[in-house]
Amino acid sequence: MKALQLDTFWQLINEKLERWVEASIKHLPNIAVAIFIAMAFGLLAKIIGNLAHRVLSRTFDSTQIVGLLTSIIKVAIATAGIFIALDFIGLRGTVTSLLAGAGIVGLAIGFAFQDITENLIAGIAMGVRKPFQIGDVIEAEGVFGNVEAINLRNTHVMTFFGQREIIPNKILFRNILTNYSVNGHRRIEVPVGISYADDPQQAAEVLTEAINELDFVIRKDETGVWAESFGDSSINLLVWFWIDYPGEPGFMVARHEAIVTIQRALTEADILIPFPIRTLDFGAKGGEKLSAMLNEHAAKQSESRSKPQSSSSEQHSGDNNHQQKTSEPDEN
Repeated sequence: MKALQLDTFWQLINEKLERWVEASIKHLPNIAVAIFIAMAFGLLAKIIGNLAHRVLSRTFDSTQIVGLLTSIIKVAIATAGIFIALDFIGLRGTVTSLLAGAGIVGLAIGFAFQDITENLIAGIAMGVRKPFQIGDVIEAEGVFGNVEAINLRNTHVMTFFGQREIIPNKILFRNILTNYSVNGHRRIEVPVGISYADDPQQAAEVLTEAINELDFVIRKDETGVWAESFGDSSINLLVWFWIDYPGEPGFMVARHEAIVTIQRALTEADILIPFPIRTLDFGAKGGEKLSAMLNEHAAKQSESRSKPQSSSSEQHSGDNNHQQKTSEPDEN
């Protein structure tokens, strides 16, 4: 009985193996073609990847972004070749299962690494849009400095205080970004106040001429001095002019030279830059006249001074009368 069961078992195994061998022989040409397709797509992925690397290197400044996009292109082409090869040998169900599994795995990874994925996408998007390049002066989210490196997940900025700030790309992609290098020039504004006794128009002419004499000032026809407001102790003016930026002598040096020039020009023109002055007007509606208040105060002071003098004079006269009374008996 046991021998019969063993014979039946081995017979089933042999039949299965024979079927597999027959199927393999039958599909051998398809398998060979599938292997050829996979190898061809692998070679094609390498060739297209090299071409894409050259093109992307001219488009993007970051080598990491170029490498990532090149790898994505290669993997996409190779994966497409594998799926076509599997479908060619009749494993269409396997292809469908792999695609479904890849979608689920991708979705899970996207949720698990949402922050990293968002920074990667923002880095690629900024690489395409190019809002700034390495060496540009930018300002975003309180960070102001020169761009040193642009990576997939973040951007390195060297501030003018000598600190390296690492900013996630999604912050630069979402928020307001100021690029001071894209136009090649920048306007500098310097506020200054003059006395109410001086003429603002004369001050504007003097300052415009003085600022335009500086070598680093460009677009001299746009140099302007404008009356901005009435201050507590001065008429506030706003001086503005243009310089090349980034460039020499730089923003800080240019502003320093402008302030020194403004102070000298106003001094030479006998135009006063006043100290803070406060004038008290007691004659406004609802208030008292200053003269009346001063007269009342002076009257009180004179009255307080006269009282001690009158009491001392009365005491002095009383002493004289007492002396006269005591001297009369001596005469008799």
